[in-house]
Amino acid sequence: MKISPKLAFFAIVSTLAYLGLAIWGLGGFAAFFAHAPLVIIALATLVMAIASLFTEVNLSSGEREDRGNRWVLPAFGVIGLLSGYLPAYTDRIDFWTFGGEGVRWLGALLFIVGGALRMWPVFVLGKRFSGLVAIQPGHRLVTDGIYRRLRNPSYLGMLVIAVGWALGFRSTVGLLLAALTVIPLIARIHSEEALLRAQFGSEYEAYCARSWRLIPGVY
Repeated sequence: MKISPKLAFFAIVSTLAYLGLAIWGLGGFAAFFAHAPLVIIALATLVMAIASLFTEVNLSSGEREDRGNRWVLPAFGVIGLLSGYLPAYTDRIDFWTFGGEGVRWLGALLFIVGGALRMWPVFVLGKRFSGLVAIQPGHRLVTDGIYRRLRNPSYLGMLVIAVGWALGFRSTVGLLLAALTVIPLIARIHSEEALLRAQFGSEYEAYCARSWRLIPGVY
């Protein structure tokens, strides 16, 4: 698979910038890397960035797009920037923090689990995985494997990552930002489901009837 130079550049720069915000927020390299769980989170972040280079994720509007949902992209961007810095900063000044190293280790574990859940569907969907809410050429439903009982496993992974990141810094503010992510995320899910329902009709309705939207047994 040929790796796009633009994708590689964006993945590397955005990842380093995100980690840079956290290192800055916590007070520098020495303070950040003094915590083994945060070292693991940093390594997991780099692994996900490298793995993304071997996917076919894109920003193609495909054959049909819900352009009205594009507002979620800057929303995710703003929340992401705040999440990169504020949890680490509140950890440094001990504002609304809780627990100790055990909480950090739990955060590292959740971050890794969330990362796997986030990336697995990206590889499964290939070119159908777009940053936009769109129907791609040759689009078909995937209703087996990781998608058998859960319609949005990658989005669940995104939330688990956010919670893991917050716990890595023992940050209540980080948890609030993770909760805030749910607003644009649910809006995106509803837009995607409306588009898929219009595209696949009864096939998609039947799939919805036997699967969960985001959290198995809950929603």
